[in-house]
Amino acid sequence: MPAGFAQKDFVVKAKITEIFSSIQGEGVYLGQPQTFVRFYGCNLKCGFCDESRKNKLKEYSARELTKAIIKEKNKVVSLTGGEPLLYASFLKEVLPELKKKGFTTYLETNGTLKNKLLEIIDFLDIISMDIKLPSSTGDRAFWKPHYDFLKASDGKEIFVKSVITDKTTLADIKKAVSIIEKVNKAIFFILQPVTCNNRIQKINQARKFLSSAGSSLDNVRLIPQIHKILGVK
Repeated sequence: MPAGFAQKDFVVKAKITEIFSSIQGEGVYLGQPQTFVRFYGCNLKCGFCDESRKNKLKEYSARELTKAIIKEKNKVVSLTGGEPLLYASFLKEVLPELKKKGFTTYLETNGTLKNKLLEIIDFLDIISMDIKLPSSTGDRAFWKPHYDFLKASDGKEIFVKSVITDKTTLADIKKAVSIIEKVNKAIFFILQPVTCNNRIQKINQARKFLSSAGSSLDNVRLIPQIHKILGVK
């Protein structure tokens, strides 16, 4: 048995849709080379998400995934999806090994699964957390789970992102701001215009949203998906 892995590593597997190297196109780490591990499946159904259209996947054991990440030769690994925290038990096997090998671990999450987060938080370096605005997603609100998740993450390096569309309301922006402000007003809040069919949507109220959020929080930015502009994965 390879050193560092428990026997159950050969039983527990995760569904992965792709592993690839690119630059980080969202949030405060724009342009940083990273290895992206895209996990299959999500517990939410956002109207703008393309997750349901991904049907190619491969199952990896912890050992197999660790080897695939090492092969990509980037020292920052982004766990994305879908929702990676659906695989928290699996990540408890993978993350300690990555940390031993000097990797920086970056979690992209919808910010609703606090208990799953707590299973692996000690092995995370950076958390990119979404606050899902119901006027943007077309789904129900998750204000309380979002607050609980952000509160549990306080003390880690974390920033918050919300996708905005032409249907986003100022009331939802203010609610997201109030959640962040209650935890730490210095947490970065990224407003991200939605990308549809590889085109970034023009948001007429973007400046109003930016001004409103900036009146309460210390660090607010309007940042589109830069990798879409550059035409890279």
